Amino acid sequence: MSTGREPIEPAKTIRDIFDAAEVDGYLHVRDLDGDDEVDYRADAPVVLASVFKIPIALEYARQAASGRLDRAGRHLVTDADKEGDGIGTDGCMHDVEMSARDLAYMMMTMSDNAATDVVLGLVGRKNVRATLDELGCHATSVTGCKELFASVMSDLGIDRDAADADEQLAQVTPDRLRTLAVRDPEHTASTTPREITKLLAAIWRDEAGPAEACAEVREIMGRQIWPHRLSCTFGDEIRVSGKTGTLWGVRNEAGVVEYPDGKRYAVGVFLRSESMGFRLPRADAAIGLAARAAIDHLRA
Repeated sequence: MSTGREPIEPAKTIRDIFDAAEVDGYLHVRDLDGDDEVDYRADAPVVLASVFKIPIALEYARQAASGRLDRAGRHLVTDADKEGDGIGTDGCMHDVEMSARDLAYMMMTMSDNAATDVVLGLVGRKNVRATLDELGCHATSVTGCKELFASVMSDLGIDRDAADADEQLAQVTPDRLRTLAVRDPEHTASTTPREITKLLAAIWRDEAGPAEACAEVREIMGRQIWPHRLSCTFGDEIRVSGKTGTLWGVRNEAGVVEYPDGKRYAVGVFLRSESMGFRLPRADAAIGLAARAAIDHLRA
């Protein structure tokens, strides 16, 4: 017997959220303890931006758990690793010495680019690639942060070592920024929303390596400091573990949402915006709103 009120398809709700924020969006949400999912353009290639740090963190944790890498081993972050105006050690004026674990922590919780490049150097890019292939994540790739920004400077014809490099970058027009290779999934670190939730599912199910390694990645991701995207629509009683990604016109977050009743959902939301600004509150909020809409549909 029909009530006359048919349930709204999640795709329409999600599309309306993205349209209201004036973004082009891609989403995949999966129930980690069942087969249910919400798919909104989930097989399209998307730019990872700093979400690529998740597989690097996983490789770090796998090597630490197997004894190949000493978590407490000390490593120096020098000017050679820094862009000089970033977050965490990347913005420090002087050399910084940290343990491998704490570098991975800085990489994931605050998206420290210099720490990322040191960790990637420790674990080896070929090993990250091998782990992704082992887990069936063939469409997911990583890069180094300095390598990524060197590509930007090359595309724009700016000498990064020039005294006025930052000033030159600040004066680049939005139209030129839209042509950057780092905004094209075919020319930078990329994935699909479905594949990133597959990777998260393997981590949360202890299938991505030793249980100790998976638990360490979960613990670190649960301490991310950015509350303005995925977690913005969930109360304190709901645990949200995530990793953001940001570039010109790119807003992403991938993570896992865990409810008090034990239900868990892997989420990947990837947005493209015509605006090249770095403060896009409506786009940031759309990530949380779309994820919430998808999870509410699954929970219903």
